Amino acid sequence: MNTSRTLALAGLALAVSACGQPQRPSYEEDLAAITEFNARYLGSINDEDIATLSSLTTEGHVILIPNREQIVGKEANDAANRGAFERFTFDETWTPVETVIDGDLAFQRGTFTTIAMPRGDGQRLTVSGSFMRIYQRQPNGEWRMTRDMFNSSTPLTRNLDDQ
Repeated sequence: MNTSRTLALAGLALAVSACGQPQRPSYEEDLAAITEFNARYLGSINDEDIATLSSLTTEGHVILIPNREQIVGKEANDAANRGAFERFTFDETWTPVETVIDGDLAFQRGTFTTIAMPRGDGQRLTVSGSFMRIYQRQPNGEWRMTRDMFNSSTPLTRNLDDQ
């Protein structure tokens, strides 16, 4: 009888403690949230909205760009974006191919095309390639980009610094 009572109390304690835990979103809910995040992030690039773009990255955000030094931290990323937006307008598209979500981290692999049009003289630059992004769930449940890397599928004959 004592063992049965102990097991019953243990089961009750587990049930009560589980009630106090926030329920994790399903994979489908997380995927929808990341898809919505991507729409906001991509929209902020194409609309040249640095404030929104900045709000969607973590403080420790790192971006790896081909043939360049890594950009580390939100402040450095904001400065790089500001410089790019001063010199170019952008039309960028993404096609996610794979999204893996594991707890508070997710990664997404896909393809992109970016068209950079100089604000002054110069030729339009089109770059297509692949990307890999890492997202981190924040304490409030929202996703933020924490790592971003990409490459070009075609040889670059020039880059944005050549304009």
